[in-house]
Amino acid sequence: MAKGDSSKVWSIFSLVAALGGAAAARQAIDKSWKLSTGKKPPENPADPDVDLWEAVAWAATTGAAVALAKMYAQRRAASYYFRSTGELPPPLRKDGA
Repeated sequence: MAKGDSSKVWSIFSLVAALGGAAAARQAIDKSWKLSTGKKPPENPADPDVDLWEAVAWAATTGAAVALAKMYAQRRAASYYFRSTGELPPPLRKDGA
């Protein structure tokens, strides 16, 4: 595979993994929120009708969980890429590798 081709493949593969991870995290967060609070998650935390504590908790929870899920999914994608090609994805290669 040409160097440019592998970079494009990795970009698409990484994006799909990150979006999938974020979507899965969001579903899990929504269910967890409903179980722990008994309420639906706030649709818009900036809405003045949403309590401040609830808006802050929702923003912190979703931000952290989605970032962690994306990172985990991209690490798994990089591992799969390495097993498939025998080398790290282009953005993860060290200088001279």
